[in-house]
Amino acid sequence: MTELIPLHTRNYDVLAFRRDASTLLLRGEVRDVKPPGLYIEDDPEPLTVHHMVIELAVTVPDLVIVEAVARMETHPQPTCPNVMPAYEQIVGLSIARGFNAKVRELFGGPLGCTHTTALLLAMAPVAIQSAWSLNMLGRQEQEGPRVFDEAARTGVIRSSLNTCHIWAEGGQHHVEIRDGGTLRPALPMQVRLRELGRDPTANP
Repeated sequence: MTELIPLHTRNYDVLAFRRDASTLLLRGEVRDVKPPGLYIEDDPEPLTVHHMVIELAVTVPDLVIVEAVARMETHPQPTCPNVMPAYEQIVGLSIARGFNAKVRELFGGPLGCTHTTALLLAMAPVAIQSAWSLNMLGRQEQEGPRVFDEAARTGVIRSSLNTCHIWAEGGQHHVEIRDGGTLRPALPMQVRLRELGRDPTANP
């Protein structure tokens, strides 16, 4: 069997936090790392060639970016950071439908940094996932039963419609939720609920 020789590692790391009841704070990083000794002979340490960071404040439920800061911690050329102020153009954009196309329009080719743009595109789905988490946290803090009410149903449909094949407009899942069906816990949650001896069909 041929030995596999490491050449490159790219890591994305995106964290999301609640800043207040209607605002998410996202911190994303991308790192490109070369293995020890590949570029500098006899160097025992891996070599980081790119390290870009983006911080976003995103409002919920409209998923509009209200603050954006991009910076480079490690870059290959002295003039690389000159493009970073361009990323302030995303303030005012919604991370919902059309975001990826708009990002490519704004920062494609020589208009941006390839690695920073890739990180930004990787962060958008995290914002959408975190909007669900923010809603869940708010429901946990409310007194009384955690009810999946009409406002929550409308928000789920608005943020999810046509984002993937199960949320296709007119598809089975969309129609079921639209017409009043129960939004069942995600499959990993159902598995964990069973492990805990709880009802896996309970309203999330």
